[in-house]
Amino acid sequence: MTDYDVIVIGAGNGGLTSAAYLAKRGVKVLVLERHNIPGGSATSFCRGRFEFEVSLHQICGIGTEAAPGPLRNLFERIGVLDKLEFLQMDDLYNFLYLPEKRSITLPPDIGEVTSQLQGLFPAEKEGIRAYMDLLSKVAYDVISVQYLGDPEASREKYPDYFKYTLKSSQEVLDCFIKDPILKSVLSAYWGYLGLPPDRLSFSDLALLFRAYCDFKPQHFKGGSQALSNAIADTILENGGSIRYNCAAKKIIMKNGAVQGVITETGDEITSRFVVSNSSKISTYHELMDPEDVPEFIKAELRQTTIAMSSFILYLGFNAEPEEIGFKETTNFMVGTTDNELAYKQMKTLDINKNDFSAISCYNLIDPGFSPPGTCQAMALTTKYADPWLKVPPAQYTDTKYQCADSLLSVMENFFPDMRKYIEEIEIATPITFMRFLGTPGGTFYGFDGNIKDSELFLPNNSGIPGLYNAGCWAGMPGFQPTLESGVRTARSIIKELNA
Repeated sequence: MTDYDVIVIGAGNGGLTSAAYLAKRGVKVLVLERHNIPGGSATSFCRGRFEFEVSLHQICGIGTEAAPGPLRNLFERIGVLDKLEFLQMDDLYNFLYLPEKRSITLPPDIGEVTSQLQGLFPAEKEGIRAYMDLLSKVAYDVISVQYLGDPEASREKYPDYFKYTLKSSQEVLDCFIKDPILKSVLSAYWGYLGLPPDRLSFSDLALLFRAYCDFKPQHFKGGSQALSNAIADTILENGGSIRYNCAAKKIIMKNGAVQGVITETGDEITSRFVVSNSSKISTYHELMDPEDVPEFIKAELRQTTIAMSSFILYLGFNAEPEEIGFKETTNFMVGTTDNELAYKQMKTLDINKNDFSAISCYNLIDPGFSPPGTCQAMALTTKYADPWLKVPPAQYTDTKYQCADSLLSVMENFFPDMRKYIEEIEIATPITFMRFLGTPGGTFYGFDGNIKDSELFLPNNSGIPGLYNAGCWAGMPGFQPTLESGVRTARSIIKELNA
């Protein structure tokens, strides 16, 4: 007799939805979380009179009551839909091109995006139409082939999928579009996937772009912490258990199968199944003995690389958004159309106009996101952890403030008065996220999403009876994919329990 049917390691998105789905179906489940609150990246923190959103810019997949998206259905299945208030954004994003001080705001509709860009780039009219048509076809093909598992999938039935899905986003853009700025406008969502267009598969970009157009970018009243709290409450309401401030130390193995978990305090808790929402590095190198890890898993880990993290400024302003110049919630700032240059910048400490950067002001969709007369924003640039790991401890603080000053200088190209309104500022580096999230390199994204390392070539299979993975290490990064990964894992476990 085991203590629990399932133990979930980590209360991030995938761990929470996995536990909620299981608990709602009567499975005895325990969640172990090293932090004192649920959420992982989907959380918030307070400084002064501001409660800052840690990571969520916008979420897709929710849709509306009349046209529900997959996440709305997921929230209903796990019992949290009535606990959440959704805030729909009016735009996909605002693209800001630094060299020309140019601003292009895209509407959340594929037809309107097409028409608007054809008006702004008339010489590219036919290319835009053809590219948008292909993007939609490939996105829907990916759903049919990879997510719904069409048993009749073939090159004849899905010619565009087989032709384009493994090409890079840049390669496909180059086939249809000539203007380098337009290419950057159309591929700006790469920042949510972790690799620039010349390294990112077209199928991933197509699926993400189409999903935001179909289901509209949204946020949550109360931020992503409200989502995490709602799911955690549902776990408890359905008989599940959560232990905070309680990290897992070891996965117990016997005869090649999972038997339970030993906590950092030495408690031995037995279970037939373990869901790891921790990184695969931690799972297979820290929580398990080498002899218990299959050789194909070791080979997978050797060929993959850790994805980027971010350098983030959490900004509380003593002014309304319009006083600072914020007009759109989500703003992507691009200083170069040279992807190789932008990628090299991600691997340096230096911050300048060639970095891919973004700034989100949540008060534009929710005036109550901060106290009256104020607003808050998250400004970031994408960075790998390696250069930060080489900074001597004695120089870390100075380096952090120098980089913050540089990022503010980049932002001032479009928001020139923002510094004078800053009331609170918190700075997070990849080192911060290594400590807070416990992930290698402080990444939010898992492994680099190189085409060769996609799910088509590296299926999410632990090879260990009773052990499952969930979260960004088990598929695509981002809120929707990680939330969905937990439910997929839970459904697989229920099949085994009922077998």
